Amino acid sequence: MDIKNHSDHAVDAAPEKKSRLTTYILVALALGIVAGYLLNLSLETPAKYADTMSLITTLFLRLIKMIIAPLVFSTLVVGIARMGDAGEVGRIGLKTLGWFFIASVMSLALGLVLVNLFRPGDMLKGTIDMAAHADLATSSLTLKDFITHLVPSSIVDGMAKNEILQIVVFSLFFGLGAAAVGKKAEPMIEAIDGVAHVMLKVTGYVMQFAPLAVFAAVSGIIAKQGLGVLKTYGVFMAEFYLAIAILWGLLIAAGFIFLGKRIFALLTEVRGPTLLAFSTASSEAAFPKTLEGLERFGVRNRIAAFVLPIGYSFNLDGSMMYCTFAAVFIAQAYGIELSMGTQISMMAVLMLTSKGMAGVPRASLVVIAATLAQFNIPEAGLVLLLSIDHFLDMARSATNVIGNSIATAVVAKWEGELTAPTDKDVATAPLR
Repeated sequence: MDIKNHSDHAVDAAPEKKSRLTTYILVALALGIVAGYLLNLSLETPAKYADTMSLITTLFLRLIKMIIAPLVFSTLVVGIARMGDAGEVGRIGLKTLGWFFIASVMSLALGLVLVNLFRPGDMLKGTIDMAAHADLATSSLTLKDFITHLVPSSIVDGMAKNEILQIVVFSLFFGLGAAAVGKKAEPMIEAIDGVAHVMLKVTGYVMQFAPLAVFAAVSGIIAKQGLGVLKTYGVFMAEFYLAIAILWGLLIAAGFIFLGKRIFALLTEVRGPTLLAFSTASSEAAFPKTLEGLERFGVRNRIAAFVLPIGYSFNLDGSMMYCTFAAVFIAQAYGIELSMGTQISMMAVLMLTSKGMAGVPRASLVVIAATLAQFNIPEAGLVLLLSIDHFLDMARSATNVIGNSIATAVVAKWEGELTAPTDKDVATAPLR
């Protein structure tokens, strides 16, 4: 049963607010670059400024993480409880994972093809400090650990650590249980529905700090690294951003096949979250606003709340492409030639190790470090990427948002759950 809402007129200004926030983030991004450059030239110890600014960025990301667990749990439980039966959940789940598998193969294969075509590592042969140490944990990404982390030993622990995949698994069982109980569970489902609406409203409050966080993140990294780091790795970054652009083109083309011209309306709805992910180098930061944008686009709540959280564990397209691109780049820099069979094996390994990868900064580096170790490529090669990883993470985080948004909309289309777009504030709309 749905909550009836009679205050639709109160939220007509939502699109205008969303547009203003996007503008503010763009302005903050530009100001951050300029301020960072000037501070890099004028300060004796710009690293101290960067450390101070990182506190602001960390505070904002922690505010976002504060929202994630209750938002994923509440929206997913309500959506599943109102689907009706386990058969429907299973059908949607299979369609979702099928799309994710195809997108994963495409992303990983594209990174592999382009890094062999561009061969960016050849320019850096002999520049690596063989004694360098990347200081990244590489022992926590085995298949055994992934399986054991799939199901939470305690949902409280899973929520406390923001383990999205664990929250999704628990919410699936909880929602199916609520659907099986029937009428007795309806008051509880209505209460959880209220939690979802409250969390979406809290998201709006937190997002007011986004421009400040963007300015702090960008100015801090530019002040510390300087624009010189961009010149040093300019060719590599240009080639990677070109690869990202090609991946965007493929994702949008795939979306166009199923959504037609509405794909461009979808891109318009998620441009704010995409820009936020780009600016903060965290696709997780964009999760709440992406969910709102999808619902405004016309994706039913129950589909968006089901597909999007799973996508954050299984469908990080930008991060997956980066994994193959970066791993082979490091091998090239060491002068290690990898056979095509070895590269395909590496892609298969990354298909597994990249799942469950959090949409937060540096997670991709951990996955790459684990992969390098398995193929006898020195992990010290990661030092080549550490100085520019923030700028690379900006691109792949934005790509993750685009990929998951298109996946969610396509699954909704397959299920006949894609309705006409709405300008209503999703925080006051009932979960269907």
